[in-house]
Amino acid sequence: MTTLAVQIETPTASNVSVSEDTLSVDLSDGRTISVPIEWFPRLVHATPKERMRWRLIGNGQGIHWEDIDEDVSVGGLLAGKPSGESQTSLRRWLSRRAGIISG
Repeated sequence: MTTLAVQIETPTASNVSVSEDTLSVDLSDGRTISVPIEWFPRLVHATPKERMRWRLIGNGQGIHWEDIDEDVSVGGLLAGKPSGESQTSLRRWLSRRAGIISG
């Protein structure tokens, strides 16, 4: 018996937009995937300007927001995985952010 190996390629991101409630990613295969930004608490707490300042990483395998130190992978979005950041880490980040904004 022969076995046929099927290679599945994960599409890459080509464009990103973030609204008040949605993260939308245009993919190289023509699809657009949209998820609630509540999946990524740092995006929820980011300003509109910070949400707009993203760059593709890993040849489009992920998206990085420098201002808020957030990374999102295309594979994770396609798998339906929200942020894996712990509540402790998020609280620490929010505390540092409050000090920067008020200071």
